[in-house]
Amino acid sequence: MIIYEVNLSVDNSQAEPFSIWLRSHIPEIVSYPGFIDATWYYREPEDGRQLWTIHYRVADWKSLQEYFDNYASQARQEGIDRFGHSFTADRRVLIQREHFADAS
Repeated sequence: MIIYEVNLSVDNSQAEPFSIWLRSHIPEIVSYPGFIDATWYYREPEDGRQLWTIHYRVADWKSLQEYFDNYASQARQEGIDRFGHSFTADRRVLIQREHFADAS
């Protein structure tokens, strides 16, 4: 299992329209081959910006690489075209090493 993490910092002035757009953008990403689901997290706002993290669960590295090769640049450009410099996005890939759960 792989987590593709996208961390967003959005100007408060654009937070509402950006969040409306994300509600359709996230399901679009999840529809790509190998993507399983996504969770959107809110973080403590700072300096007039909303901070959000999206975790996309991806089945395997091959599926994520296919996304990078075929879809990522278009998906990223759509956000830039709509919101310009009112947001930043940082991304990272987390590869599950072990999973622990309460055994009781």
